[in-house]
Amino acid sequence: MKNFVEELKWRGMIHDITPGAEEELMKGPAAAYVGIDPTGDSLHIGHLVSIMILKHFQNCGHKPYALVGGATGMIGDPSMKSAERNLLDEETLGHNVECIKAQLGRFLDFDSDSPNAAKLVNNYDWMKDYTFINFARDIGKLITVNYMMSKDSVKKRLSRDSSEGMSFTEFSYQLLQGYDFLYLYEHEGVRLQLGGADQWGNITTGTELIRRTLGEQAFALTCPLITKSDGTKFGKTEKGNIWLDPKKTSPYEFYQFWLNVADDDAEKYIKIFTMLDRETIESAIEEHRQDPGRRSLQQLLAKEVTIMIHGETEYANALAASKMLFGNSTSEELRKLDEKTFLAVFNGVPTFDVPKSELPCNILDFLAVRTGVFPSKGEARKMTAGGGVSINKDKVTDINYEVSEKDIMDGKYILAQKGKKNYFIINVI
Repeated sequence: MKNFVEELKWRGMIHDITPGAEEELMKGPAAAYVGIDPTGDSLHIGHLVSIMILKHFQNCGHKPYALVGGATGMIGDPSMKSAERNLLDEETLGHNVECIKAQLGRFLDFDSDSPNAAKLVNNYDWMKDYTFINFARDIGKLITVNYMMSKDSVKKRLSRDSSEGMSFTEFSYQLLQGYDFLYLYEHEGVRLQLGGADQWGNITTGTELIRRTLGEQAFALTCPLITKSDGTKFGKTEKGNIWLDPKKTSPYEFYQFWLNVADDDAEKYIKIFTMLDRETIESAIEEHRQDPGRRSLQQLLAKEVTIMIHGETEYANALAASKMLFGNSTSEELRKLDEKTFLAVFNGVPTFDVPKSELPCNILDFLAVRTGVFPSKGEARKMTAGGGVSINKDKVTDINYEVSEKDIMDGKYILAQKGKKNYFIINVI
């Protein structure tokens, strides 16, 4: 067995850990869980740290549990939130749980016969028939209000929202999460809960509940909340979250996110978000420091994470799309792009609308009259004859070329290129 705690330490993935946890894990295979709120039908990269910890846990010979909060997801966790979240209905939660399970299968081995195969559990299964009276009697009497009020997640929320306060529903969240830990401790032998640093209060409520109920010790380990070197929130862009679902964030956009991280962030992220070994990572960091302009570390990071989430084929497609603007891409490669990726690659380039009824159209009229790619037909003629014009990545040198319906991609787009770097999208309407 590999030393799980040592593995996380050199990767910078430990924020807090309860005394005795490392020693407990070195005794032999153990079980631990991470809780995930199914508030959406896709995970995003903000979830990745906890999931990677669970992946390392399994890789070190231990048994990981992924708990989707079908019950707690109906309530909402106050930790780090500025407002109470909307409550979801049972049907929506069920759909979200199934989608999340499929995504977790990219990280964890759920299907093997190994004794440390991962297991997915849903706290709705043990909470749905637990009456409020029984919960208040069995669990509520064990944890004092003073203890609950001392948690940072509660204190910060109350200090921020003095006008609105916090509902009893959200205040009770830490008791429900604590009960999850107690339930898994008793029924699955789970001795350790893993999570983000903002979950420390909720997790230690669970260890306290286990101590008071069973007189036994349980353990907690949290990872740092990931930040960017410029102080902005990790995983957020102008368009919002970076999702693992390719329908929400295309593999190209996903790849680009990692490719464009700052140098300092790349050195941190490659330890946290890949399974590369220490020697490989340290060598890659040193190579990058010798020539930061090549961005070799970002390329390696983007490759590893994209393949882990989307697979080799989508990585290859994202790489090809990334070269579209600056490389010698072909018309065939351009036409392989799906619409979302095409629009993402050429986001921000000038666009023009041309009615389909005006096709076919002479190339010079198309570029200088029907659109504004060139200010005049004379300039269009000169650059076309000189080999500086392409339609859909195919060079056009014949000034009598007719742009027609055969040039339309995806039923609606034509890509014109002037020189090496000037692109224009023509929407055929």
